[in-house]
Amino acid sequence: MGEPHRVGIVGLGVISRAYLKTLVGHPSLRITAVADLDPARSEAAAAEIPGAEAMPVERLLASADVDTVLNLTIPAAHAEIALGAIAAGKHVYAEKPLAVTFADGRSIIEAAAAAGVRVGCAPDTVLGTGTQTARAAIDAGLIGRPIAASATMVTPGHERWHPNPDFYYVAGGGPLLDMGPYYITALIHLLGPVRAVTGAASRLRGERVIGSGPRAGERIPVEVDSHVSGVLEHAGGALTTITTSFDAVATTAAPIEVHGEAGTLSVPDPNQFDGESRLFPLAGREWHRFQLSAGYAGAARGIGLIDLVTSEGRASGELALHVLEVMTSLLDSAAQGRRIELTTTVERPSAVPFTP
Repeated sequence: MGEPHRVGIVGLGVISRAYLKTLVGHPSLRITAVADLDPARSEAAAAEIPGAEAMPVERLLASADVDTVLNLTIPAAHAEIALGAIAAGKHVYAEKPLAVTFADGRSIIEAAAAAGVRVGCAPDTVLGTGTQTARAAIDAGLIGRPIAASATMVTPGHERWHPNPDFYYVAGGGPLLDMGPYYITALIHLLGPVRAVTGAASRLRGERVIGSGPRAGERIPVEVDSHVSGVLEHAGGALTTITTSFDAVATTAAPIEVHGEAGTLSVPDPNQFDGESRLFPLAGREWHRFQLSAGYAGAARGIGLIDLVTSEGRASGELALHVLEVMTSLLDSAAQGRRIELTTTVERPSAVPFTP
C-alpha cells in the first residue's frame, strides 16, 4: 500500500486521542487530514499533528492526499462514512462495530470488494500479548481439545463516566454491540468462527442519568436491551456462553475462560492489549503462569491500522462482519426465541508472533 501511508481521520471524539498517541509520528504512515462535525475539534487536532489539515468530511473523503480513512465516528455513522470513502477509492479502517446493522456491514464489505480496496476494523486489542499468548497456549495443546468457553462483561453503564453517552443506548449501542466485539473477536482468535447462536436479553430501566461533564444529571432514554446473554456454537465444536451487561454492578468471573480436555485457560481482558494468562492443568492443583509469548508487545489502539498497512490486516473487515453477524443474530434470537444459523464465516486470523 506504499509508505508513508496517508491517513485521514473522520471523527475526533474521546477515542481519537488513543489512536493519535499511536499513529502520530509512526514511520509507516502519516496523518494528512482530519475532519469532524465540530470544526473546532478539527482545527485543534490539526494544530497538534504535523502536516495535517483540518477540512470538512466530504472534502476529506475525496482528498487525493488520503489513502485510508480512519473512521472514528459514532456507530450510526460508520456505514455512511465507510461507503463514502470506498466510493472515492479509499481504504477504510473503522472503530467497532463495523456498522449498526448486518445489512449495512455486508454492503461495506461488498462495496470494498467491488472497488478493490481494503477494510479493517477494531478491535485490535486482540493483537496484543494478552489474547495472542492465550491463543499460543491453545495452539500448543496446553489445554488439549477445547470443549467450551465463557465470556463475561459486566458494568453498571458508561453513562457514569462518559459525558455524552446517548449513543450507547440507541440502535447500534447496548452492551453487546459496544463491548461484545472485544470478546467475540478474541473468541474467534482462540476458537475459530461461529456457526450458530442462541440469545436472551432484557432491559432493566427505560432511562439513564449522565454522571459527569456539563450534562451531569440529565436523563437520557434507553432504546436497546441492556443485558444480553447467549450461546455461541463454534464451527470447531466448542460452545461459548457469553454475558454482556450495562445493568449489573461487578463480577469475579474471568473475562474469558477456555475449557479443554487437559486443562482450563484464564484469558485476560480482551479490551486491553496485555494481561496475564493462567493455566490450570488437569493434573495440577492450582493456577499458574506459563512461559509463552506472542503478539505485539506494548501495543495500543491503532495497531490494527498499522497491521493493515504493513502486514496481513488481521483486524479485517471480513472478521468484523462475522462478529457483527454473531451479535445481531444474538439479538434477533433473543427477540424471536429461536436458534439462528449464521450466513457468514471467516478464516481464523493468523497468529501474531511475539513482536517487541
